[in-house]
Amino acid sequence: MTTVAVVPVKPLRRGKSRLAGVLSVEERTLLNRYLFTRTLEILRAVPAIEQVLVVSRDSAALALAREHGVHTLQEQSDSRLNLALRRAVAVLRPLLVSTILVLPADLPLLSADDVRALLDALPQPRGLAIAPSATGTGTNGLAVTPPDAIEFAYGEDSFHKHLALAQKAGLPVVIVRRTGLARDLDYPQDLALVADVFPEFAARAPVSVSSSLGRSTIRVSAD
Repeated sequence: MTTVAVVPVKPLRRGKSRLAGVLSVEERTLLNRYLFTRTLEILRAVPAIEQVLVVSRDSAALALAREHGVHTLQEQSDSRLNLALRRAVAVLRPLLVSTILVLPADLPLLSADDVRALLDALPQPRGLAIAPSATGTGTNGLAVTPPDAIEFAYGEDSFHKHLALAQKAGLPVVIVRRTGLARDLDYPQDLALVADVFPEFAARAPVSVSSSLGRSTIRVSAD
């Protein structure tokens, strides 16, 4: 049984565009590099994950990934996330991978315990474990076995789209709600989440952010 974590990464100099009002391009690049490498270090610390595959069209991100000892896949310049993930699954299929874990590269509160919780919740031998964003609409973590059990539906309201696809396929689903998986860093007020590393960035946050989201695991029947 092989588990591979797949990490899609936007170009490091173009990510976090919503922070352009408070951070320069150089500062956003520095923040993106920190979040990305932190994610790779966390994933490599989880024994259940045998391999990590970074998917990006950014040569700088791919080079950084290789420096951290993980595998890379060059994304087509005009491809979208769902297409890139389908390509990643196709590349992994000959390797007899049993499970893939799709995680974004920019969750500021992510921990190894969060990753383990998502993998431990995954139904066997077929099913999904999914972690919604704090808004309840996005997908911030998705574990799938087998890897091609459903189509990927990232984009607007992806959480409910993934649930619907799993139900259509007759797959059991476990919803995992944890702060480290739910919190995104998208808006200036979210910079408080990295205050310990970038206090000068957090000082520009208009309001403080509370990370009081509880933890829960909810099983959803496929019936």
